[in-house]
Order: sequence, then structure tokens, then C-alpha cells
Amino acid sequence: MIAIINAELVMKDHLIPEAVLFIEDGKIAGFGEMRTTPVSEGCEVLDAKGAYVGPGLVDIHTHTGDCYKLWQDPIPAALYHLQRGTTTVLPASYPRMTKEEYLQMAENIRTAMAHPDGGAIGGMYLEGPYINPKYGSNRAANPWNNKPIIPEDYLPMIEACADLTRVWGLGPEQENVEDFIAAAHQANPEIRFAVTHSEATPQQIEALMPYGLCIGTHHTNATSTIVKYPECRGVCVDEAVNYNREIYAELICDSQGIHVDPYMLRLVRRIKGDDRIILVSDRSYADQPNPPGYEFVTDINFDKWGDIAGSKLTLDVACRNWMKHTGASLVDTFRVASYNPARAVGFADRGEIREGLRADLILVDHKMNVSAVFLAGVRKY
Repeated sequence: MIAIINAELVMKDHLIPEAVLFIEDGKIAGFGEMRTTPVSEGCEVLDAKGAYVGPGLVDIHTHTGDCYKLWQDPIPAALYHLQRGTTTVLPASYPRMTKEEYLQMAENIRTAMAHPDGGAIGGMYLEGPYINPKYGSNRAANPWNNKPIIPEDYLPMIEACADLTRVWGLGPEQENVEDFIAAAHQANPEIRFAVTHSEATPQQIEALMPYGLCIGTHHTNATSTIVKYPECRGVCVDEAVNYNREIYAELICDSQGIHVDPYMLRLVRRIKGDDRIILVSDRSYADQPNPPGYEFVTDINFDKWGDIAGSKLTLDVACRNWMKHTGASLVDTFRVASYNPARAVGFADRGEIREGLRADLILVDHKMNVSAVFLAGVRKY
């Protein structure tokens, strides 16, 4: 048994100061204040020295780790995130991938999850292919642009990917998309669906919620602008995500507030509450220079047209930015970066400090600088 002593435990909605936490057989075996919780002589003791101990971060939407694409080289990419406190990662596809690449991704992820170094990989987040061609980076290169949604294309992808897929993103306004989502839901009723790169109406989004649509992909970023009538505001994707309590809002939180303006971050937090927000890194790779006026930006990628193309974030850095932009506490921040994403995609065995859950834990300071990482009870970093 491992005992982490002199810890500030970050619980789901409070702190336990000057605490001890026990790990046994890869799970959290107990915890409590040190003054009332004895440590037996047989324990391996780790002195946290006042560090905060919280649940490992859960990044449900990221494309790369360091220079590795998660769909192609999942193990080194996942280890890159693990070193920075992300103990569960969902490799995300790119909207412009071909059908053959989706099938190869499923094979790569399946192999990686069975590997001893693949313990942080929790499945897949498929961003596409059925999204609106008007939105997202590198959209002109998307082979699915204006291609009909037909069973000949999507049934092989469902067969290969459905059991591994935690989230499947799509544009609810696409013709015949309900046929696709019904088939994917039938293949795996546990798949969550996300409104992604879309200009759907609230009614089109709500029509797919019975199938499991419960996430708004990178909320307020690469979604439709508000439909404008003369001297009147309309409603679209962002309003539907804000309005529907059942839908989690993914947020990319970069240092300059470019993906999502800091005022918008605070507004969404007020509307959705801390229990319906998910921080994601949406880390991707691009080798294009920053466009004029953005030379100072260090944590965002741009495509060759000068559009935003994901981030250079890891989730620990996104957490730090979240605290800076919104004033959220450490407890609140762990909730949006661990508990909420875990629950949103169906992980009931992680995402909080609770007896019996998987001992995915990180030690951090008050600014979310990571000093130690435990995956299923084993210290990795």
C-alpha cells in the first residue's frame, strides 16, 4: 500500500487539508486528515510536502502529443500528455481524414490500448467526417465536403470504430445525418455525440439528443455565426448548447483568449455552471507561420489560410489559463478538467478522489504545475 502524506486533497467540491491518501491494487483505498488517519508501518510513504493532490486530468479532445499524431502514433503522443498530468486521453480524428484513415485509426488505437504503455488511452473522439464544410481549419482540403451521407461510407466506419468511440462529432443540419447517428447508436448505445463545426438550428440539435448528443465541440469556436435578421438576433449552435442543460460545453482556453474570449469564458461559466463545462486542449500540429498581427501567440496553430488550426496546449496549461481568465478555484478547475469530462463520456471509475476509484492522481501546486503523476496507482512521473 502507498500512503501519500502531507497532501491537500482536491475533492469534487471541497478541499481536505493536511491529509493522507492510500493507494492499493491500483485504486484509492481511503483518505482522511492526517491527525485522525493513522499510517501503518508497512506503507510505502510519499511525502507530498503540501502539494495539492487531485484526480488525473481527462482530455477528451486532442489530436497530437508533442510532434506525434494520436491517430497514427498513439503511445508516444499519450505519454507526452501523461507526463503533464493527463491520465486519460481520447485521441481525436481530423475532419479531413479519409474513410481508410478512419479504419486505420481504429486499428492503431485498439493496438495501443492493449499495450502496457497505453493505459492512458481511453478510446476515440471522432471529429467528423459529417460536419459543415464552412467551418474548421483546413476546410478546403476536406474530402467529405458536399459528399452525401450514405451507408456505403459510414457502415464500414461504424463497424470498425463504434466499440472504441466515446464521442462522435457531427453537424446535425447535414442531410441524412439522422440515418448515420441512428446506425452508430444502434452499434454502440454508449457513444456520446457532439454538435461539431455546424450551423444547425436549436431544433435540429435537439432532435438528435435522444440518440446521445450531449456535447458542444469547442463551444463558440468554429461554430456558426448567429443568424441575422434585420435589426434582430437569431439563434444557432452556441445558443442551443447554452440553453440545453444536458449538453456539456467544451472550451479551449488559450493564454490570450483567442479561441474563446475571456469575457465569453466567464459568460459561459455563468450560464452553464461548473458542472456542465469541459476543458479540452484540442492540441494539433501545423507548421505554418503565425499570420500578421499574431506573431506574439505561442499556444495556437494556424493553417495556410491564416485560420486557427487547434492549439499547442496540454490540459494542465489550459487549466492554468482557465483560472487566469475566469477566477476559478483549483477545486472548480479540477471539476471541469477531470470530473466533468470523465462523466460526460461515460467513465465512472475515475475523475475524482473517491474510495474504490482508479488511482489516477496528480500532484500540483496552486498554479497547476504538475510534480507527480500516478496512473492506476503506479507512479509514472
